[in-house]
Amino acid sequence: MPDGFSIEIFAKDLPGARVMEFDTFGNMWVSQTSAGVVSLLEVADGIVTHQNVILRNLKKPHGLAFHPEQETILYVAEEHRVSRIPTYSEGSLEKIIDLPSGGGHFTRTIGFGPDKRLYVSIGSSCNVCNEFDNRRAKIFSANDDGSNFQEFARGLRNAVFMTWHPELKNMWVTEMGRDLLGDDIPPDEINVIPLSASVNSGLSVADQNPVQNFGWPNCYGKNIHDADFDKNTYIRNPCTDPFEIPSYIDLQAHSAPLGLAFIPDPPSALTGGGGWPAEYRDDLIVAFHGSWNRSVPDGYKLVRIKLDENGKYLGTEDFVSGWLTNPPAGGGTLGRPVDVKFGPDGNLYISDNKAGVIYKIKYSK
Repeated sequence: MPDGFSIEIFAKDLPGARVMEFDTFGNMWVSQTSAGVVSLLEVADGIVTHQNVILRNLKKPHGLAFHPEQETILYVAEEHRVSRIPTYSEGSLEKIIDLPSGGGHFTRTIGFGPDKRLYVSIGSSCNVCNEFDNRRAKIFSANDDGSNFQEFARGLRNAVFMTWHPELKNMWVTEMGRDLLGDDIPPDEINVIPLSASVNSGLSVADQNPVQNFGWPNCYGKNIHDADFDKNTYIRNPCTDPFEIPSYIDLQAHSAPLGLAFIPDPPSALTGGGGWPAEYRDDLIVAFHGSWNRSVPDGYKLVRIKLDENGKYLGTEDFVSGWLTNPPAGGGTLGRPVDVKFGPDGNLYISDNKAGVIYKIKYSK
């Protein structure tokens, strides 16, 4: 880790921990996808005082989001549906959206955008294929009750996590490239999808902007044609902006980027210290879950994506590493980081679905 930062175990005994969300009371909710549950961690003075499973018998729960105005209403995305529930009550889950299930990628991610619409990411059913279900490999948006469910972006093989730039108000998503083309292609990606028009006008993005196509399954990275899959002959290059949108940032193939979070600007006050160093302002922290389809394992770390105030990409560097042991020969893995989230205390929290823990990172001058 960089000088001045420290890491500790915040919570444990959370097998399959994936998505984290803080509620209005400062407590943390955690989806445990492989365990089929959602847990509540009650927090006081920066310490977990109680830890309980609240929702059970779910089908691969992943995405969590709180309503931006009704702050005790929790939305939960399972493989086959999105539901909502009033927290700290006797209420039960109310299904608001049906989703496709079965085959390939089963994580469903949700989040409320600056336009207060609910966004839903649905991965592909395969490694690379032409989908038969028109909802796969896309992001949709909907009203908070699930109505007006409409396509927002397509050609995204598996955009597992999303966030919004705090100033530009556009959506940033991590995207996993296909497998079985070797160690170094195709790149994993970060893609940027405009949202500012809807924020300024009060209209939904889908009502105002055309659906953007990020190329999968025929294109990857900076509009590179996947000729290994797509054998058709074209009059024009089949991967050309503006018909297909290139990646914004190419990442190491098979690093499996997941959670991403912008460093608060201005930096929040941290427990035991001041804000993060000024040079971190406007930057992005991304969790690399780690490779499986690579002869030399890669990932298993957090990286810092360096950006200027306008979101221009300036470079990538390691921020936290050490989960992958004995590189480059392989060895073992101590954990696999998934989600990253800045808490109300300004500290950075990381879920680890292999070790079943939540880490907390603090900065002290």
